[in-house]
Amino acid sequence: MPAKNSKFFSLILVSADFIVLLAAFTGAYIARVKLDDRPLLNPVFAADYVTNLAVLLPIWIIIFAIIGLYSSHTYNRRLVEWGKIFVGCSIGILIIIGWEYATMRPMFPARLVALYALAGSFGLILLEREIIRVLRDISYRYGRGISRVLIIGNSPATRDIAFQLSDTRKSGYQVVAMAGPSRIVPRNLGIIHYSDFDEALAHITPHRINAIIQTDLYDSAERNQLILGAAQLHHIRYSFIPGEPEFYAGKNTVDVFLGYPMITVSQTPLIGWGAIAKRIFDSIVAFVLIVLLSPLFCLLIVLQKILSPGPVFYISQRLSQFSKPVRLIKFRSMDARYGSRDAAEEFRAMGREDLAREYERHRKVDNDPRITRFGKFLRDTSLDELPQVFNVLRGELSLVGPRPILPQEVMFSDHKAALLHSVKSGVTGLWQVSGRSNLSFEDRIELETFYAQNWSFWLDIKILFKTIGVVLRKTGAK
Repeated sequence: MPAKNSKFFSLILVSADFIVLLAAFTGAYIARVKLDDRPLLNPVFAADYVTNLAVLLPIWIIIFAIIGLYSSHTYNRRLVEWGKIFVGCSIGILIIIGWEYATMRPMFPARLVALYALAGSFGLILLEREIIRVLRDISYRYGRGISRVLIIGNSPATRDIAFQLSDTRKSGYQVVAMAGPSRIVPRNLGIIHYSDFDEALAHITPHRINAIIQTDLYDSAERNQLILGAAQLHHIRYSFIPGEPEFYAGKNTVDVFLGYPMITVSQTPLIGWGAIAKRIFDSIVAFVLIVLLSPLFCLLIVLQKILSPGPVFYISQRLSQFSKPVRLIKFRSMDARYGSRDAAEEFRAMGREDLAREYERHRKVDNDPRITRFGKFLRDTSLDELPQVFNVLRGELSLVGPRPILPQEVMFSDHKAALLHSVKSGVTGLWQVSGRSNLSFEDRIELETFYAQNWSFWLDIKILFKTIGVVLRKTGAK
């Protein structure tokens, strides 16, 4: 969304959220007190109830602001916005309940009022924001509140930015003109092309340009200053977006260093408090799973001893975060004679050169003859992976992350191994819920590199829920 409108739009959201919250709480009070004949838990009069709301609802708005509900990064992504609305409403209700205990003043005349208020606030805010989103899109469609943009640059990112902004109804931008080589201009979008940016700058006023986006710095400082100066002269907004893809890997922060703007690029956004929260979450969930699954562990150990004599567990040396070796624990699914050497060597020792070549080409084989019948059951149901929760509890793995790779696989992942190892490896991950064994080794590396560079707590939650579905459907497991 254009910067000149983003603050105004955020102000609209704040005002609308406050009104909707007030309506939700008022409706909850009426539904329980006026329309329900059952006795009340506390005698809270309407005037007192409204007075308390006037004090507490601004706290809700502050909570919404803290979790990013008034940021364009949130309200331009519908599913993320919905999730944060639910979190914000839940936290708000808990704060009001805590307020009751702290002040010893009843806020709700009955417990159902809190439940009605939670459901009503969540549902009404979703509806309110969808209505505002539709109204915003309509205004963009009729040219209200949009920014008319001139894009200057030479890189492939310039073309991509222009194409993404070309959907004015969603972006709030209208790409009027582009300056650079003709190959950067998307076709059939009605964008005026200038091969020389000097000519483009001369048409700022005729084209009613009110924003300039530059994606590449020229060798000459004077040329760059000319573009910035044109924006200043016409009192329009100037933005510089680096066109190099390296700037968009991981987490980027912009700061001022010695008086100069400084862009810091981290390999992954999973740093700082995010890493701490993820570790706490992993520890709690792993401990709970170990307790809940202990009967299943005991059953599988007994069945392993009866149906596949030999060691119960298979310990595999893998590489995790920062290429640190970890001893990965799994239920043994192969015959006890195998697993100590590289798979290709073991296939050749069995006289299966075809399987050795297949493994070297895809890092997997279909119908692996080393797997026992009980081991096939363990793999098909993904039960062989369960002992890895102990790796999670010990801090060697995370619940969600790139699959820990074998030491010999580093050569196949080339320079991307460093990106994969910028985060802790996981029991499940984007690869497992996106096709698993149906994907090539290269596709797996691409997916897991994407995860490392685009981590978010919401992405982890989605992967965990998708993992449950994948396991139940037995898709992609081999």
